[in-house]
Amino acid sequence: MRNLFALLLMLGVLALVHSPVIAQENGSEATAQQEDAAATDETTQEETTMEEEAAVEEQTPVALEESSEEKAPKKTGFQILKEKFIEGGWQFMSTVLVCLILGLAFAIERIITLNIASVNTEDLLAKIDDHLKNNDLEGAMEVAKATPGPAASIIYQGLKNVPRGAEAVEKAIVAYGNVQMGLLEKGLVWISLFIAIAPMLGFMGTVIGMIQAFDKIEVVGDLSPSVVAGGIKVALLTTVFGLITAIILQIFYNYIVSKVDSIVNKMEEASIEFLDILIDNNVLKH
Repeated sequence: MRNLFALLLMLGVLALVHSPVIAQENGSEATAQQEDAAATDETTQEETTMEEEAAVEEQTPVALEESSEEKAPKKTGFQILKEKFIEGGWQFMSTVLVCLILGLAFAIERIITLNIASVNTEDLLAKIDDHLKNNDLEGAMEVAKATPGPAASIIYQGLKNVPRGAEAVEKAIVAYGNVQMGLLEKGLVWISLFIAIAPMLGFMGTVIGMIQAFDKIEVVGDLSPSVVAGGIKVALLTTVFGLITAIILQIFYNYIVSKVDSIVNKMEEASIEFLDILIDNNVLKH
């Protein structure tokens, strides 16, 4: 019994003594594992950081380019046109611009005048017919006089010559019709002049620009692209602006001519119908 107790006591002492050692060993092993895990985490973090930095370095130029493109303001068409106008030289560019401004001024004036001259001739003839049915020649003349437009002016001249007979009325209509046609076409000659002059000035600027380019080549003594390109660029810009001016004015010119033709046709129709009204109301005899 004593031997068994002594054996148990020795085993208990050995257990007490060995347990701290085991705990220490287990603790050291756990610490080592934690250190290994920490080292692994640090290595992984370093690798991740290096990969992120490399990715950032790769993306940085693209990002900078995109940011620079976003920050750079986009030029409008007017700004580009202004820059090219300045690059073309003020000597010939200013003359082309004057042609454009004057041509547009004449064109706008004609368009406004022709729109005012466009009158509903059917209503005008209907009112005149009503007055002539009541033998009111003066009233018909007042209606024609108060109505704007070339057709009303022709009819007014015809009514004025009714007392002189049919032949006088016809002559007055034909003569005053020619006068009104001349008034309708007033200013068209100037528009056509600017249409012809604008590209000529542009071509002249081109020739002078080429001469200046060759002068630079002669002075430098070298046929380098940088020397030639500047003069040729200026030369071609004058031609471009001259052609643009001519195209714009040509569009307005064709519109005005078509408008004049339309008004003239209405004038002729109104004149024929007016003579028929005079005959139908016994104001004029066959």
